[in-house]
Amino acid sequence: MTVLGLNTACSQNFENIEVKEFAELINDSNVVILDVRKTDEYAEGHIKGAILIDQFQNDFVEQAKSKLPKDKTIAIYCRSGRRSANAAGKLADIGYKCVNLKGGILAWKEAKMPLISE
Repeated sequence: MTVLGLNTACSQNFENIEVKEFAELINDSNVVILDVRKTDEYAEGHIKGAILIDQFQNDFVEQAKSKLPKDKTIAIYCRSGRRSANAAGKLADIGYKCVNLKGGILAWKEAKMPLISE
């Protein structure tokens, strides 16, 4: 009977982490924060320093390649964690080290973490 490896059962090539861990991670200078929501969602409030690349754009991967350094960890989030998990999978497939915010910006807000709007 095997109980180990439940999180790796779907051959996931990135890590899902909780708000507290994500907040600590993004303070590292070797981490780039990526928001994969739509422009209007980003404008309503985002994590300081986040780069916006809408995951629904046809050229998402091309934009990511031109804007994101491969030698840094990419900390990704969206509204609830689904789009960012999808984006993290795509980026990890082309060689990026990705970490996904479990629960997305909703979990971030619930934890009373800071957001900025522009």
